[in-house]
Amino acid sequence: WSKIEDNYNNKPLNMGPKVQQKTKEQKMAAALAGARSKKKKWNKTKSREKLNSKVLFDEDGWNRLQAEVPKMKVITPSALVERLKINVSLARAACKFLTEEGKINKVEYHNKQQIYTRAI
Repeated sequence: WSKIEDNYNNKPLNMGPKVQQKTKEQKMAAALAGARSKKKKWNKTKSREKLNSKVLFDEDGWNRLQAEVPKMKVITPSALVERLKINVSLARAACKFLTEEGKINKVEYHNKQQIYTRAI
Protein backbone atom coordinates (compact mmCIF):
# COMPACT_ATOMS: atom_id res chain seq x y z
CA TRP A 1 0.00 0.00 0.00
CA SER A 2 2.85 2.35 0.76
CA LYS A 3 4.30 1.86 -2.74
CA ILE A 4 1.08 3.01 -4.31
CA GLU A 5 1.05 6.14 -2.20
CA ASP A 6 4.69 6.88 -3.02
CA ASN A 7 4.11 6.55 -6.72
CA TYR A 8 1.02 8.70 -6.52
CA ASN A 9 2.58 11.46 -4.46
CA ASN A 10 6.05 11.58 -6.01
CA LYS A 11 5.36 11.39 -9.73
CA PRO A 12 4.06 14.48 -11.47
CA LEU A 13 1.10 13.87 -13.75
CA ASN A 14 1.86 14.21 -17.44
CA MET A 15 -0.91 16.33 -18.95
CA GLY A 16 -1.18 17.25 -22.62
CA PRO A 17 -0.44 20.68 -23.97
CA LYS A 18 -2.79 23.40 -22.79
CA VAL A 19 -5.63 24.10 -25.23
CA GLN A 20 -6.38 27.73 -26.00
CA GLN A 21 -9.88 28.56 -24.70
CA LYS A 22 -12.35 30.51 -26.82
CA THR A 23 -13.12 34.11 -26.00
CA LYS A 24 -16.59 35.22 -24.98
CA GLU A 25 -17.17 36.70 -28.44
CA GLN A 26 -16.25 33.41 -30.12
CA LYS A 27 -18.58 31.47 -27.82
CA MET A 28 -21.44 33.91 -28.52
CA ALA A 29 -20.89 33.64 -32.29
CA ALA A 30 -20.94 29.82 -32.09
CA ALA A 31 -24.20 29.88 -30.09
CA LEU A 32 -25.86 32.21 -32.60
CA ALA A 33 -24.69 30.08 -35.53
CA GLY A 34 -26.31 27.03 -33.95
CA ALA A 35 -29.61 28.88 -33.52
CA ARG A 36 -29.69 29.77 -37.22
CA SER A 37 -29.76 26.14 -38.31
CA LYS A 38 -33.02 24.62 -39.61
CA LYS A 39 -35.71 23.81 -37.09
CA LYS A 40 -36.63 20.16 -36.73
CA LYS A 41 -39.83 19.11 -38.46
CA TRP A 42 -41.84 16.51 -36.58
CA ASN A 43 -44.50 15.55 -39.11
CA LYS A 44 -42.61 13.47 -41.64
CA THR A 45 -45.52 11.09 -42.34
CA LYS A 46 -48.16 12.09 -44.84
CA SER A 47 -51.59 12.57 -43.31
CA ARG A 48 -54.48 10.75 -44.92
CA GLU A 49 -57.26 12.69 -46.50
CA LYS A 50 -60.36 12.70 -44.34
CA LEU A 51 -63.39 11.19 -46.04
CA ASN A 52 -66.72 12.93 -45.78
CA SER A 53 -68.87 9.92 -44.93
CA LYS A 54 -72.63 10.22 -44.86
CA VAL A 55 -74.28 9.93 -41.44
CA LEU A 56 -77.77 9.37 -42.85
CA PHE A 57 -78.99 7.47 -45.90
CA ASP A 58 -80.21 9.43 -48.88
CA GLU A 59 -82.60 7.87 -51.44
CA ASP A 60 -79.80 6.61 -53.71
CA GLY A 61 -77.77 5.19 -50.82
CA TRP A 62 -80.80 3.38 -49.38
CA ASN A 63 -81.62 1.80 -52.75
CA ARG A 64 -77.99 0.66 -53.17
CA LEU A 65 -78.06 -0.85 -49.67
CA GLN A 66 -81.22 -2.83 -50.46
CA ALA A 67 -79.91 -4.00 -53.86
CA GLU A 68 -76.15 -4.61 -53.45
CA VAL A 69 -75.59 -5.71 -49.88
CA PRO A 70 -77.76 -8.89 -49.84
CA LYS A 71 -75.76 -10.14 -52.88
CA MET A 72 -72.33 -9.76 -51.21
CA LYS A 73 -70.63 -12.94 -49.96
CA VAL A 74 -68.90 -11.38 -46.95
CA ILE A 75 -70.58 -8.39 -45.35
CA THR A 76 -68.82 -6.30 -42.71
CA PRO A 77 -69.45 -2.73 -41.57
CA SER A 78 -66.06 -1.72 -42.98
CA ALA A 79 -67.01 -3.15 -46.38
CA LEU A 80 -70.22 -1.11 -46.34
CA VAL A 81 -68.26 2.02 -45.42
CA GLU A 82 -66.03 1.60 -48.46
CA ARG A 83 -68.80 0.73 -50.90
CA LEU A 84 -71.55 3.11 -49.82
CA LYS A 85 -69.36 5.92 -48.36
CA ILE A 86 -71.26 5.92 -45.07
CA ASN A 87 -70.33 6.26 -41.41
CA VAL A 88 -69.36 3.09 -39.47
CA SER A 89 -72.16 3.51 -36.95
CA LEU A 90 -74.64 3.81 -39.84
CA ALA A 91 -73.15 0.67 -41.44
CA ARG A 92 -73.57 -1.27 -38.18
CA ALA A 93 -77.19 -0.13 -37.92
CA ALA A 94 -77.79 -1.11 -41.56
CA CYS A 95 -76.38 -4.61 -40.94
CA LYS A 96 -78.62 -5.00 -37.91
CA PHE A 97 -81.64 -3.84 -39.94
CA LEU A 98 -80.93 -6.26 -42.81
CA THR A 99 -80.46 -9.12 -40.31
CA GLU A 100 -83.84 -8.41 -38.75
CA GLU A 101 -85.42 -8.35 -42.23
CA GLY A 102 -83.82 -11.73 -42.97
CA LYS A 103 -81.80 -10.53 -46.00
CA ILE A 104 -78.41 -11.34 -44.43
CA ASN A 105 -77.29 -13.84 -41.77
CA LYS A 106 -74.93 -13.29 -38.85
CA VAL A 107 -71.76 -15.41 -39.03
CA GLU A 108 -69.66 -13.98 -36.21
CA TYR A 109 -70.45 -11.12 -33.87
CA HIS A 110 -67.80 -9.48 -31.71
CA ASN A 111 -67.82 -5.92 -30.40
CA LYS A 112 -64.77 -5.12 -32.59
CA GLN A 113 -65.74 -6.88 -35.82
CA GLN A 114 -69.06 -8.22 -37.10
CA ILE A 115 -69.22 -10.63 -40.03
CA TYR A 116 -72.37 -11.36 -41.99
CA THR A 117 -73.16 -13.31 -45.15
CA ARG A 118 -76.02 -13.36 -47.64
CA ALA A 119 -79.15 -15.28 -46.74
CA ILE A 120 -79.62 -18.45 -48.78
